[in-house]
Amino acid sequence: MASNTNINPTIIFIFGGSGDLTNRKLIPALYNLYIDNYLPEKFVIIGVGRTHFESDDEYRNKLLEGVQEFSRRKEEIKDKWPSFSAAVSYHELDLLVDDTYESINNWVTDKAAEWNVKPTLIYYLSVAPQLAPEISKKLAAHKLCEDKATSRIVFEKPFGHNLQSATELNKLLGTMFGEEQIYRIDHYLGKETVQNILAFRFANALFEPIWHKSYIDHVQITVAETVGVEDRGGYYEHAGALRDMVQNHILQLLCMIAMEPPVSFDGNEIRNKKLDVLQALRRITTEEAHAYSVRGQYAAGWMKGKEVPGYRQEKNVSPQSPVETFAAVKFFVDNWRWENVPFYVRTGKSMNEKTTLITIQFKESPRYSFPASAAETWRPNRLIFSIQPQMDIRIRFQAKKPGPDMILSPVEMVFNYADAYKEQEPEAYETLLEDVIEGNPTLFMRADQIEAAWEVITPILEAWQKRPPVDFPNYAPDSWGPEDAEALIAKDGRHWLSLPPK
Repeated sequence: MASNTNINPTIIFIFGGSGDLTNRKLIPALYNLYIDNYLPEKFVIIGVGRTHFESDDEYRNKLLEGVQEFSRRKEEIKDKWPSFSAAVSYHELDLLVDDTYESINNWVTDKAAEWNVKPTLIYYLSVAPQLAPEISKKLAAHKLCEDKATSRIVFEKPFGHNLQSATELNKLLGTMFGEEQIYRIDHYLGKETVQNILAFRFANALFEPIWHKSYIDHVQITVAETVGVEDRGGYYEHAGALRDMVQNHILQLLCMIAMEPPVSFDGNEIRNKKLDVLQALRRITTEEAHAYSVRGQYAAGWMKGKEVPGYRQEKNVSPQSPVETFAAVKFFVDNWRWENVPFYVRTGKSMNEKTTLITIQFKESPRYSFPASAAETWRPNRLIFSIQPQMDIRIRFQAKKPGPDMILSPVEMVFNYADAYKEQEPEAYETLLEDVIEGNPTLFMRADQIEAAWEVITPILEAWQKRPPVDFPNYAPDSWGPEDAEALIAKDGRHWLSLPPK
């Protein structure tokens, strides 16, 4: 992150400025950046929405409630909030009418004259996905993004509903903006532990030689949540776990594990290497989908001693819904490094534990040198990136137990962020918003990456659509998903892995 003295004066427009994302994530993140001196010396934040507030002060008080609840820097609110909030305002406007954009143009002109410099303009679309194309057209029509160097437009997921809609949206945006202006946010990529994957892999010479099919047996990625869909039933009915998690978050994590070493940390170089992985992912045909993928939906039951509804009993969900709340897929990356190394991924709602884990399972070493008694607790080496809620990296290796006999026992070395660093790690949105302000695209998906990711999962989506599930709901809350998910990996002689209990 750059010092604020090196950052161009910036106007941040938040379209959907009265929404939940603004309150929970965006304003707390911008406030934390302000405290840490990472916002420009000259900046304003303008919320635009249709909710009515009597004054800017009422709007700021609403945002303050969000900061008090969700910011990691609560102890400095009394000293820092007044100066930060002075740069925040709100305007009740309809984003689908031309007058709104004429007002925006006037605000930009006035600020440029006041600051005596052409400001960086950021348009954050914290709105329903179906509104994004129309808003983009309005911004382009009113020439609010003409300067490709100083204007940026930020999109939240989902980016498209399928390959066709994502391609059409990319094509539309490409007629109005340069690719370098378009920032498609995936908050998982802003997490400290995720970013540390690249540092771990490419800044440590001892790992790169064994990051190879000769030494790695398989890779697992688990993204599990203990909550159900809560109040997102309406959204989830049109998404499902495969679209909501695998197409973006999980495939991006897979890319970071599987990518080749970049020649630099230039944004496009990193994204090129990730694209190579997506293009190398084996394309599963619709006919093969059942052999490579599993879907599930949670039933009513008990979660940690509390009775919870099934997916079909959730608000805004059809009583006969075929939508999956769990998905597991076996992928292969067909290149020299990863030939025939399976990547098993799974994600689900109402599962036994909230966790995001990436596990690298190495092949077993030969046992020839050791007596049979030493091999009773023989375990292969394992490397685990724990992304949430624990943030650590752990390596499992074999060691001799104290005593006269050669008895081996697996032990772990753990690097824990909280123990190693006293500084508070930034929230994901802090990292991503600062990158948008600085114009650093490294952690954001490019158009060709988006389309390649959709290509990977499209045959599975089509297969599931052709064959509606006959066994939903098929897993209990507080479990690890349907039995078929265990069968998917067990037929290869493997099993799903999780962190040991504390």
